[in-house]
Amino acid sequence: MNHEHAHQLLGASDPRMAALISRSRRYEIQPAVSIRPFDALAESIAYQQLNGKAAAMIWSRVRALYPKRKWLVPEEVVATPDETLRAAGLSRSKIAALKDLAAKTIDRTVPSGRALLGMSDEEIITRLTAVRGIGRWTVEMLLLFDLGRPDVWPVDDYGVRKGFAKIFGHRKLPTPKQLMKVGTKWRPYRSIAAWYFWRALDEPEKLQG
Repeated sequence: MNHEHAHQLLGASDPRMAALISRSRRYEIQPAVSIRPFDALAESIAYQQLNGKAAAMIWSRVRALYPKRKWLVPEEVVATPDETLRAAGLSRSKIAALKDLAAKTIDRTVPSGRALLGMSDEEIITRLTAVRGIGRWTVEMLLLFDLGRPDVWPVDDYGVRKGFAKIFGHRKLPTPKQLMKVGTKWRPYRSIAAWYFWRALDEPEKLQG
């Protein structure tokens, strides 16, 4: 992906967007050359509905259940007693989701990392949302941050909606449907647009565009 071209296209769409880009930390995500979907999604499950510090602690306890393993092994996760995972801090619903993810990795509902790299965004979303506890937003975050896909547009994301409203002076958050329509002008670089709307929320209010 040509980052410079992406920034030019986005900046040309509106002076407020250009100003946001010029004062923000630059988009720096690169397309993935490899990924382990099981590990990435397992961590996402652990982090759901928790603040980062608490989630990181729980996830470190889960990983400690499998010492000397650089990567999680789905078969080992399936064989781990629920009580053991519960003691590490996972809720019962997250344990069910994690084990479903492991089972669907074993039966190849969840594609291998190599297969994933060759699939379209929507194909990946369809396959991975078949896993219990994995919704579209979770897969969109994987597409955007782990795979580095350039045209992901997470219209349900609160931060993207709020950042958009802040930069363009809207008192109300746009609905996902409204944001989907507006986002067409930022194709094929909607991931980069989303990145800058998140960055807008890092700014003091006095810098509002």
